Amino acid sequence: MAETKYDIIVVGGGPGGYVAAIRAAQLGMKAAVVEREHLGGICLNWGCIPTKALLRTSEIKHLIENAEQFGISVGEVSFDVKKIVERSRGVAKQLNQGVGHLLKKNKVDVIMGSGALAGAGKLAVTDADGKTSELSGKHIILATGARARTLPGLEPDGKLIWTYREAMVPEEMPKSLLVIGSGAIGIEFVSFYSDLGADVTVVEVMDRVLPVEDEEISAMALKAFEKQGMTIHTGAKVSALKTGSDNVTATVEMGDGKVEEITVDRVILAVGITGNVENIGLENTKVEVDRGHVVINEWMETGEPGVYAIGDLAGPPWLAHKASHEGVICVEKIAGEKTHPLNTSLIPGCTYCRPQVASVGMTEAAAREAGHEVKVGRFPFMGNGKAIALGDSEGMVKTVFDAKTGELLGAHMIGAEVTELIQGYMVGKTLETTEAELMEAVFPHPTLSEMMHESVLDAYGRAVHF
Repeated sequence: MAETKYDIIVVGGGPGGYVAAIRAAQLGMKAAVVEREHLGGICLNWGCIPTKALLRTSEIKHLIENAEQFGISVGEVSFDVKKIVERSRGVAKQLNQGVGHLLKKNKVDVIMGSGALAGAGKLAVTDADGKTSELSGKHIILATGARARTLPGLEPDGKLIWTYREAMVPEEMPKSLLVIGSGAIGIEFVSFYSDLGADVTVVEVMDRVLPVEDEEISAMALKAFEKQGMTIHTGAKVSALKTGSDNVTATVEMGDGKVEEITVDRVILAVGITGNVENIGLENTKVEVDRGHVVINEWMETGEPGVYAIGDLAGPPWLAHKASHEGVICVEKIAGEKTHPLNTSLIPGCTYCRPQVASVGMTEAAAREAGHEVKVGRFPFMGNGKAIALGDSEGMVKTVFDAKTGELLGAHMIGAEVTELIQGYMVGKTLETTEAELMEAVFPHPTLSEMMHESVLDAYGRAVHF
C-alpha cells in the first residue's frame, strides 16, 4: 500500500469525495481517497451520467418519429435495448477512467476498499479479500453517498421491482411500467421508458408531480406528460406489491379513497434516498445521525473532531454539484483559506425529462411564505423564434423578484434545453444581480436565452414579444 499517513483522507470517491481530494492536493496537502467500488460514485457510474446517455437515445427516437414536421421521411423505427445499455455503460466507463487519471495527475492516492473510522485520526480499510489495514489522517472526510430508500412492503427484488440500478440496465423493454415517485429520478426514467414505447403509470404521494418545483411548472409538466400518454396519479399511495411470474400487481390507494389494482411488467421505486451511514465506524463517536443522514455545521464538521461529512451523506439537496462544492469548502476551511458557507439558494436543480425542468432559488409560494412582496414574470416558449424553429415551442420561463429590492429570488423553467439555461440565473444570483442589470443585459438573437430576458422584463410590465 501507498503511504499510510495523510493530511486528509476522503472516504468515498464520488463527485464530493474526489473533488475534495483534488482540492486538498492543489493546496499542498497529502490526500487519499478510499473507494469501495467505482471512482466517480453513483452519479458517474449509476446515476447522473449514464441516465443522460439513456435519455439521449430516447430523445433521438422521439425526434426521428417526428421527423415529418421537419420535411424528413423516415421508415419504421426500431431499437436494440442491449446496444442502448452498452452505450450508456461505455459513457460511464470513460468518465470513471477520467476520474482515475485526474486523481493520479494530482498525486492523490487511491485505495480500493471499505473505510471505517477506527479511533481519533484513524481509518480502517478492508479490501475485497477481507484484509484490513490502517491509515492515519489529520482530517477524515466522509463522502459515502446514499442509496435508494425503500418502504415497508415495497422492497425491490432486482428482477420485477427495480431501483435505479436495475432500471438503467434492462435486459428487455417492458411493455408496461409503474413508477412510484415523481421526483427527478422517477420522472427521468418515466421519460426514457415512455419515449421507447412503454405504457407508463406514475403514482405520487404528494399532490403534484415534481413536488419540489414551482406549482406552475409542476402543472405544465403534468399536462405535457399526460399529452405524451402517461397515466399520472397524484395524492395516491402504493400500499402493496405482489409479484407474479413475470409481472407485478400494485395496490394503489387513490386520492379519492378508492383502491385500485394495477398490473404491470415492471415497477421502479423512486421514493427518495437515504445516507450510507452504516459500517463506517460512527459507533462510539460524537457523529450525530438524523433520519439517515450525518448532521454537520456550515463547515461540514460533524460532532467528532477531525471528522467531516459532505454530499448525499449529509442530506439534501441530493445533487452532485452540491457535493463537489461542499468538498471544496470543507477542504479550504481545513487549509485556512478564505472561503464561504454553502448557500443552498444558489444551487440549481435540473431534471432531464421531456420537457426538461430547471430551477434555482425560491418558488413563488415559498417567497410569499417568507414574507416577500413579489413581482413575477413569465415568458412562454411559443413567443420565442428559436423555440419555434426547433419545433419545441412548449414551455415557460418564470422569474420571481423581491418587489422592494429587485433581488432575483427564484427562477423556474420548463422546456427545451432549460437545464443548460438555468446557469444564467444562477450566475446572476451569485453576483447579487438585481432586475436592473438583468434588464440591461443584451441577450443574443435568435436564442432560447432571450426568454430569460423577456421573463425579467415581464415581471416589470415591459415584455416585448408576448
